[in-house]
Amino acid sequence: MGIKIIATNKKAYHDYFIDEVLEAGMVLLGTEVKSLRLGKANLKDAFCRIMGGELYVNNLHISPYEFGNRENHDPTRVRKLLVHRTELDKLTRKVEEKGLSLVPTKLYFKNGRVKIEIGVARGKKLHDKRETLKRKEADREMARAIRDRY
Repeated sequence: MGIKIIATNKKAYHDYFIDEVLEAGMVLLGTEVKSLRLGKANLKDAFCRIMGGELYVNNLHISPYEFGNRENHDPTRVRKLLVHRTELDKLTRKVEEKGLSLVPTKLYFKNGRVKIEIGVARGKKLHDKRETLKRKEADREMARAIRDRY
């Protein structure tokens, strides 16, 4: 079946240095899965939190299913993520010790199941963001110059 990307979080790469990524499953309701199949999700303001020894994602917006009835879901409810205990312990140590954040970077279907990619992130300062934008602009201009030359 392969991978079908539902949503990416470009803002995460702008605001954070992503050190490593981790794949996790999600506990979802039926109408949420149907809405995700239509591509109606937004990761922009989402963040992950470890509470009570379990991993949760907050502010992940999944639009209500158009054809849903009164059993439709709340768009920004807190959703539980499924990871192995060893991975969760490793993430907990990193977040507590080094002050790193857990940021969702990608939401996708993998073999028919919804997966979320979580990045262990360090916050960027303003000058880091400016430097990244300058580098992107320089790369774009270089590619344009090469394309125009040939």
